[in-house]
Amino acid sequence: GRALFRESLESGHLEAFFPLIEQFHTQADPAFCGLGSLVMILNALGVDPGRVWRGPWRWFSEELLDCCTPLAKVQTTGLTIDEVACLARCNGAEVELGSAVRHSLGDLHAAVEQATRSSSQMLIASYSRAVLGQTGAGHFSPIGGYHAGRDLVLVLDVARFKYPPHWVSLAALYDAMRDVDPVTGRPRGWLGPGLTETWETPDL
Repeated sequence: GRALFRESLESGHLEAFFPLIEQFHTQADPAFCGLGSLVMILNALGVDPGRVWRGPWRWFSEELLDCCTPLAKVQTTGLTIDEVACLARCNGAEVELGSAVRHSLGDLHAAVEQATRSSSQMLIASYSRAVLGQTGAGHFSPIGGYHAGRDLVLVLDVARFKYPPHWVSLAALYDAMRDVDPVTGRPRGWLGPGLTETWETPDL
């Protein structure tokens, strides 16, 4: 893992890693992976929440991400990719939604390339843990880096009580995104740069 990290750093594919690692956050509830991922992204991008967190400090935490879905409901059912996109948008982020049905592996590759070469564009993956051979079902986590030589992405898993940051094949991650979310009846995908359309509720 350290060798892959050094090689990715030399190739310029870890630009997002450093602002993200400064804000590395463990989700505060087993169902808060979408919220935890968004907390990392918004704080890493320096987005102003427009309200205080504690005292005079304006800072994102899960409790501030309640503009689309009540937190009590999130604790029970988690979030869909559409709801995470909604939360990102209503808190000041520009979001583009990638679908494993409407977009190809090449589209995901382009989005990962763009996000990992920039400190001002980030990517959140929505995927099935089971497809990757991990325990659990649907999950969200930010992507912190890319190894071009071996086509691997660095997943900064917000469920740090389960998994540390780990490298995953980009093709395997794409397959895990093709898993159908039973809540929406649609495949999972990603939130980030590199697509030609801005976020909207997908018509699948």
